Amino acid sequence: MTGNCVQRFMLDDLDIRGAVVHLTSVWQQLLQERDYPAPVISLLGQMSATAVLLADNLKQPGRLTIQLRGDGPISLLVIDCNQALNVRCMAQHGKDIDNDAHASDIDLLGQGQLLLSLDTPAMHEPYQSIVPLTGNNIAEIFEHYLKQSEQLASRFFLAAGPSGIAGLFLQKMPTTDERDRDGWARMEALACTVTSNELLDLSAERLLARLFHEEDVRVFAAQEVTNNCPEDWEKVGNMLRSLGRGEVYGALQERGAIVIRDDLANREYRFDKTAIDTLFKNTPETPPTVH
Repeated sequence: MTGNCVQRFMLDDLDIRGAVVHLTSVWQQLLQERDYPAPVISLLGQMSATAVLLADNLKQPGRLTIQLRGDGPISLLVIDCNQALNVRCMAQHGKDIDNDAHASDIDLLGQGQLLLSLDTPAMHEPYQSIVPLTGNNIAEIFEHYLKQSEQLASRFFLAAGPSGIAGLFLQKMPTTDERDRDGWARMEALACTVTSNELLDLSAERLLARLFHEEDVRVFAAQEVTNNCPEDWEKVGNMLRSLGRGEVYGALQERGAIVIRDDLANREYRFDKTAIDTLFKNTPETPPTVH
């Protein structure tokens, strides 16, 4: 199994582009202490691989956030990735998800929506796109989305498990048919022969040589993918201060401590009475007694 990177490639003679992504230790870090059931790991992993492949196309600093919301056993999948390929993710699911271990992707998601948001410093407000879930699996959902939004035929081949995730992306360019009218159909047919084990175990170079050995494939330098989510106590503290002294101390008195869970970053912030007193020490009111 390979490392944590994305590698773009071009089939120069056909004007077809693509990319290969592998995540191993980064994916294991993303799953750490989450205890997701196997169906959730599979769908979240496939979607994470897809999000990284899409974020790798960002031309300027920015953040791509993708959400799948549905009324099925897996109600929410969220992936967040910036132009530096720093990725975060989370999922929400029902308690009886293990009973649906053999259900299809679309049955697990149910009826719902794909929400894509792109935020860059140059934008006055984030770009958002909301479309119904169309397709039988994660790959088909995003293939349909790209065909509608970019008017370009695209294919995703995805694999995911507890130890790693991988994906192959292939996209037809506007000039592809001018180069070779049958080129896209041939390359798509070859890509369809890829197996999950090959996606997970072969390096980008070996995978592309196996699939397109008769073509001139130009492979670009690998781009590292990370999961770097440092603690941000100041941000959480400011959020608590914005709630107001009365509401925060009321919650503290009721619960004994305030715990803020950042699901996307897979991090928990715990504030006891001493921490809350310190947070509000510059306010003139005397805090209520907490037993």
